[in-house]
Amino acid sequence: MTERRPNGFWAFLCVLGRGINVVRLVVLNLVFFFFFFIVLLVLLGGYLGSRGEHAILSDSVLVIKPKGELVEQYSIEPMERLLAQLSGNPPKQIQLRDLVGAIDAAAKDTRITRILLEPGDLQGGGFAALREVGAALDRFRAAGKPVIVWAANYDQGQYYLAAHADRVLVDPQGGVLITGLANYRLFYKDLLDKLGVDVHLFRVGQFKSAAEPYILDHASPEAKEADSFWMGGLWDSYINEVAKLRKLEPATLRADIDGLPQKIADARGDLGRLSLDQHLVDGVATPAELEAMMRKEGVPAGKKGEGFRQISLQRYGANLPDNDGGFAPGVSVVVAEGEISGGKQPQGSVGGDSTAALIRAARTDKRTKALVLRVNSPGGEVYAAEQIRREVALTREAGIPVVVSMGNVAASGGYWISMNADRIYAEPNTITGSIGIFGMVLTVPGTLDKLGVKNDGVGTGPLAGAFDITRPLDPKVGMVIQATIEKGYRDFVGQVAKARGKPYDAIDTIAQGRVWTGQQALDRGLVDQLGGLGEAVADAASRAKLGKDYPVRYVEESLGGFEQFLVNLNESAMVRVAQSYGLQLPAWVAHIDTMAPELKLLRHVESGRPNIYAYCFCSPR
Repeated sequence: MTERRPNGFWAFLCVLGRGINVVRLVVLNLVFFFFFFIVLLVLLGGYLGSRGEHAILSDSVLVIKPKGELVEQYSIEPMERLLAQLSGNPPKQIQLRDLVGAIDAAAKDTRITRILLEPGDLQGGGFAALREVGAALDRFRAAGKPVIVWAANYDQGQYYLAAHADRVLVDPQGGVLITGLANYRLFYKDLLDKLGVDVHLFRVGQFKSAAEPYILDHASPEAKEADSFWMGGLWDSYINEVAKLRKLEPATLRADIDGLPQKIADARGDLGRLSLDQHLVDGVATPAELEAMMRKEGVPAGKKGEGFRQISLQRYGANLPDNDGGFAPGVSVVVAEGEISGGKQPQGSVGGDSTAALIRAARTDKRTKALVLRVNSPGGEVYAAEQIRREVALTREAGIPVVVSMGNVAASGGYWISMNADRIYAEPNTITGSIGIFGMVLTVPGTLDKLGVKNDGVGTGPLAGAFDITRPLDPKVGMVIQATIEKGYRDFVGQVAKARGKPYDAIDTIAQGRVWTGQQALDRGLVDQLGGLGEAVADAASRAKLGKDYPVRYVEESLGGFEQFLVNLNESAMVRVAQSYGLQLPAWVAHIDTMAPELKLLRHVESGRPNIYAYCFCSPR
């Protein structure tokens, strides 16, 4: 039987297909080897460049120009970074421990003679974090090395850091603008009413105001009273510290700030001259005059005889050794930064599963002899916070001392995860407390009614379908939720009372959702000692009897491949091409979370069940 041969058209298609496949393979291989060659060139160039470029010469000035926000831990929220890049505002972050570590290393480095700090692009980071950097600058100065600060303009956060310098200089066209603290919020009740959305709020604590924007169109008197107290304490601390650093009378500095509008008018708008007259700065200088001053004071010229010899923070940091300590026993540090949510969360936020896993990993690591939990969190979901607290308790039960170091804010859920430590450290201007919880249920029958949609049917019991968001919330179900919230509050207060060795009523009196500064919390027995991360690490090492020489290791989860791809995407040609064609989002998109932080609370809301939080919107601006 003869083999049947394909007809001419089918044979042509087969040959064409094989040809296309060959071409595809050739093209793919060419593309692969092209990019492989490019990567090799980049790696080789980076290696060769680093050998000469990163060399630190003697008599160098360490130039620190922090750009963006000062953070405890780099954030890896890829979509947020991409939106920021598309809006023309690439996200910038400076890791606190890197900045402090570089300053401390420079204090001992004979090649570094001084620091030039230019904080003009620093976009905040919280007073507690700034205080840590200021303390590092003080240690640098104590080593006999001067710190000079220059900026075109200073806001109050930048100036809080600048006040630690030997000399504060400002551009002739700039000045210092200290305005005071504010905590104004957006309120959504009228908007939700127009949309037909019903927000059912259940809370315990006279001052627990975190969710008020969903049920009110203004701040409650209790919220204003509490905010005025802790912000007043924070502002007093600012005034007293700056006045001491600048050798001014606190009353004089406060009066100058309060009378600033009239004083600027009297100075005919010359803010630089006014800042000089008020002794907030030591001189005015243009960038060229700053360079000439450096040269006159003995700093050698830079490359090609221009400027002055310097090294940037990034280059200097790249030269510092990684003191992992190998297999030596030491102190492990776990960072809990950002809002607390359930499950596994990326860096820059706290996950009930992921952060608990980091503490567990530190505990099971034989090199860990003590644990420091660095907390910079306003709180979040109650159960997620409880998961983390349990791991802290288990770590202590395993014989490993745990010390908490509070950063800018460790309030509500941030205090929940801290309370079982052997010792709690806070800065005087840390924001903490806010011991209280609340729950929210959102229903939308009014929204559907506006659209002409109705809901009807039957259930097998009073709770059947009770949390269906398309139906009104039954008052009996509300009673169930309120009872659950009250039980959660009793648990919170009771656990704090047990951890702090105080009666329940004593903690209940200072709880009620009320916010305190670190100093106010110390006065009320909620924290044990004032101090920063360095003091907390030293305390933990002392409890573990580690002596004076021990490694400090940060326990962090490495980025996954896809996460790293998205993080790097904001630097890619794709984004730049999109921008070149005008595909750019409004700048305000990148700052939605800053303008309306309450909306972040809704990111993890799950329909069909009550959402219970220990959260505090207590970051002044």
